[in-house]
Amino acid sequence: LLETAKTWTEKPSSTPSNPSIPITDLDRIWLTRECLLRYLRATRWDVDQAAQRLRATLTWRHEYGLEKHTPEYISPENATGKQVLTGFDIAGRPCLYLNPSKQNTERSNKQVEHLVYMLERTLDVMPPGQETLALLINFMKKTGGDRPPLWQGKAVLNILQSHYPERLGRALVVNGKHIKYASGSVHLSWLPADRIPSLVPWVVWGFFKLINPFIDPATREKLKFDQDLRDLVPTAQLLKTHGGDVNFEYDHDVYWPALNELCAKKRAAMMERWEQAGKKVGESEYYLRGGKANETTEVNGDTPNS
Repeated sequence: LLETAKTWTEKPSSTPSNPSIPITDLDRIWLTRECLLRYLRATRWDVDQAAQRLRATLTWRHEYGLEKHTPEYISPENATGKQVLTGFDIAGRPCLYLNPSKQNTERSNKQVEHLVYMLERTLDVMPPGQETLALLINFMKKTGGDRPPLWQGKAVLNILQSHYPERLGRALVVNGKHIKYASGSVHLSWLPADRIPSLVPWVVWGFFKLINPFIDPATREKLKFDQDLRDLVPTAQLLKTHGGDVNFEYDHDVYWPALNELCAKKRAAMMERWEQAGKKVGESEYYLRGGKANETTEVNGDTPNS
């Protein structure tokens, strides 16, 4: 697969008048050794199918407009802090919090673009040796009228499964109203196992039931409902609103520029290391993220699908 990818000078286009687009340095740096392995694992080591999917993702990344999704363009979507990137779980995965109750915009494709943008920023901050992320989804105060429409759920699933294979480590779905506080300490009022479905609002269970046929088995295994998040995220890394010790109040004017400045520096550092190493397709992602070139590591500290 690596030898095949090295020969690519163009990527397909869906525009009939312009059937191909030149490969750019941003495409080449994305085609890391670990990226190729993720697509091989996702296709059960079928080299031809992995190559086909890689080229499809290169096309998608260009035509979806990832480079055009600037901080300024996405900013209004995150004004209320409905998505927050902070902390790491017990496996060292960066945590992306999704808070649907803070929805502040009308349903549109831009909401999906917002999620993709935040996924990309989550990848930016991954340390050397880490490939997967943790999603923490809090459906506190979620009502039927606010439930994501089916088309939006399917669109997100298609993007995740088609263009971010082997990137989801865990998706933790909780109902924030069952996180209680007493005497300055935090405890979770988890009910017996046979009543757990009642914790997540019925409209949310209904939504997941609707999209269940579209979720691939590997992704379905990573969905966890109403677990004690302190078992999966150290309390020193977990927001207090989710049972942890981190007292965090979202301030868009502070958080948004700080996040984007940090991520821009991370991307610039990766590009500099890639250029210094010879601008090769198949470069080590571990090295690009700051690890030593001659070091190896076990990705995530566990199995790829844990």
